[in-house]
Amino acid sequence: MARASPRTRFDSAQLIRALSALVATDVADSRQSFADRLGQWLDFADAIALCSALDSPADTRAPAAAEPLAPGDEFARVRGALLDSINTDGLLTPGKARIRLPAPAWHAGTEGAADYLPYHRYYLAHQRDMGAAIAPLRASLRAELARQSPALRQLATLDGVLDQAFAPRERSLLASVPQLLGRRFEQLHQAHRRVQPAGAADDPARWLQPGAWLHTFCQDMRLVLQAELDLRLQPVQGLMDALNEVKRPQ
Repeated sequence: MARASPRTRFDSAQLIRALSALVATDVADSRQSFADRLGQWLDFADAIALCSALDSPADTRAPAAAEPLAPGDEFARVRGALLDSINTDGLLTPGKARIRLPAPAWHAGTEGAADYLPYHRYYLAHQRDMGAAIAPLRASLRAELARQSPALRQLATLDGVLDQAFAPRERSLLASVPQLLGRRFEQLHQAHRRVQPAGAADDPARWLQPGAWLHTFCQDMRLVLQAELDLRLQPVQGLMDALNEVKRPQ
């Protein structure tokens, strides 16, 4: 009996809402249709590959025998490891952190201590971690789908084409996330400086205390990382749903 995959509540707008709640941005509603916008993501070579995947005749050869894959278990393992890496930063949450949250510069120089660059690098490190873990999981699910039936083999091929076609655009868009977080960092830092008494010495050692400006920023950054992780896992969840549908007892 096939094991049910762990269900995760996905929302394609979750990351957008998380960022919008932190950074005020004016974004005009697009007047283009979905098909028009999608066409801008595909170049000529991508369009040919996509057309070939959609029009290719079903392969009626028997699926190759292979060790059964437990997609639910592997999905839970990968997602759990990535969530643990996000939630265990070694600073706000003590523990063995795979990617350690930067500490403020422990000196009186406010400008130097409030440098966003270490946190930008921290976010990029998590993005690399997510990409390195999710890509092989998605590829293994495509391979498993290809072994099930001609229709699922075509679905796996289509997912591979879309994955390759959208990857550059996805990287470009997700690279803007830490840049937007930089605005939030500066906003909180400036608000903190405005309430400081004139001439009073600032103490970076207190910035990470609960309720302090840098602690708030780190909590916000964690929520955005979690939303991005869910976004990146949506295609994997779709492949698992297709696989579990054919394995479900009739």
